[in-house]
Amino acid sequence: MIRECEKQGIEYYILHTGQHYSYEMDKIFFEQLKLPQAKYNLDVGSGKHGEQTAKMLAGIEEILVKDRPDVILVQGDTNTVLAGTLAASKLQIKIGHVEAGLRSFDRTMPEETNRVIADHTSDYLFASTETSKRYLLNEGIPKEKIFVTGNTVVDAAYQNLEISKYETNILTKLSIEEKKYIVATVHRAENVDSKERLSGILNAFSHIYKEFGLPIIFPIHPELRK
Repeated sequence: MIRECEKQGIEYYILHTGQHYSYEMDKIFFEQLKLPQAKYNLDVGSGKHGEQTAKMLAGIEEILVKDRPDVILVQGDTNTVLAGTLAASKLQIKIGHVEAGLRSFDRTMPEETNRVIADHTSDYLFASTETSKRYLLNEGIPKEKIFVTGNTVVDAAYQNLEISKYETNILTKLSIEEKKYIVATVHRAENVDSKERLSGILNAFSHIYKEFGLPIIFPIHPELRK
């Protein structure tokens, strides 16, 4: 999205809530992926869902009142997305939701609540697939608000693949060969907060290794490391 705004000469800025704040979950992405720095950083840090969202809501509202952008874009299903859509909606500022229409149909997931509220508050819903569009239509969202755009994660993967060719020595660092390893990561709370589920996932990794004999690279989310 950032690169497309720059390509089209659209005035924009990044409002960073600081929901992810460690070097490994924040600054490293701006550095390695060559992204512009955020104009604002609320530095909200971690905390309970209500506490974290409240800090974001107050901070985002203050900035939106001052700047009055034509539209805000929120992406994904985080508490940042929830706070951004609520703040903009109350101020009658147009909202675009990137990755709209994704559904797990599991309301025990906090992300599912965030997705649904964001979708029903947004003016422009950018769905990755026709299936996502169908879910939105089934929930009564007008079809003229929905645009099937493909997935920005795929775009990012292709863009950053080019960067990685020249900017990293990770294969040498980990002593692995190109196309001869597997990368896996796990971070959803319903998977990592359950000892039974996490054990099952790690056992699956073990079976995969035995089957294919390839090393498995497992980047660990800070919460999972705890």
